[in-house]
Amino acid sequence: MVMNIREKYEKLEEKILSPLATLSKNTVGRLRSEDKCEIRTEFQRDRDRIIHSKSFRRLKHKTQVFIAPEGDHYRTRLTHTLEVSQIARTMARAIGLNEDLTEAIALGHDLGHTPFGHTGERVLNEIAKEGFRHNEQSLRVVDYLEKSKGLNLTGEVRDGILCHSGDLIPKTNEGKIVKLSDKIAYINHDIDDAIRAGIISLEDIPKECIDTLGRSHSERLNTMITAIVNHALKFGEIKFDGPIGEATWELRRFMFKNVYIGSNAKKEEEKAMHCVEELFNYYKQHPDRMPEEYIKKIEEWGLERVVCDYIAGMTDRFAITEYMNIFVPHPWKKNY
Repeated sequence: MVMNIREKYEKLEEKILSPLATLSKNTVGRLRSEDKCEIRTEFQRDRDRIIHSKSFRRLKHKTQVFIAPEGDHYRTRLTHTLEVSQIARTMARAIGLNEDLTEAIALGHDLGHTPFGHTGERVLNEIAKEGFRHNEQSLRVVDYLEKSKGLNLTGEVRDGILCHSGDLIPKTNEGKIVKLSDKIAYINHDIDDAIRAGIISLEDIPKECIDTLGRSHSERLNTMITAIVNHALKFGEIKFDGPIGEATWELRRFMFKNVYIGSNAKKEEEKAMHCVEELFNYYKQHPDRMPEEYIKKIEEWGLERVVCDYIAGMTDRFAITEYMNIFVPHPWKKNY
């Protein structure tokens, strides 16, 4: 029997990947059984399904830090996702991990983010009885919401998406790489955006962080990435340790204090919170105003869960437009 292309890739993984890697042929499988592709490995298929999803495309109009920024160079949730993917793939390749699995997790990790970023997430978590966390919502997107039946991804990708934030620990080393890459990406690109916006200056950053990690964006990225790669190659574990890790977490604390909480970058936050809360209350009272595909799920999932699903899927601009259409009077026009 002639070996197909997928099987050749699986054989190649066995030869070139590290013992730390997750082999695609050893996947725990999907929620629903499917015939395998003759060309792509299981993790390659997952990556492709995520890239071609509507949820992935909507990330380009969702907030990273700055709500609806007017400048062309501020990050959005999509560009953040791409930067996480690049950082994670670089480390995975250097360590000998499965780059396809790493990329799939990275591209899918924020699919469940709300409009207005963590601001929208915080509002839904406060007002919904069951709470709301974007990592859990990302898993809902790939399991149930996208294409009305989910993307039916492998267990390894699903685990990495769920465990990329908070105290959850991914089961695979590829998932652990993405979890660290997420932090490395947002710490550094948010510094870049905050300096561009005049929120902070380079001189405001703690000197010990600059001395340890580097003065420029690229220097800091290289220092952090190299530290994780070297630790993995030396000790066989994915961990951010030593002075570089300590300086990174100090830099993260600096960003929370000076950018993420109470800075001018958040001056529109109260308006965004009001928008999300009012939409949530409105759709609870008027569920018939949601699309039919959501209305059909109310009996199965409950009204609040469905309203959260609908709002979380909105982009910033769609949420603002919906708010305007519902709550702001339109000028009366005489029909001739």
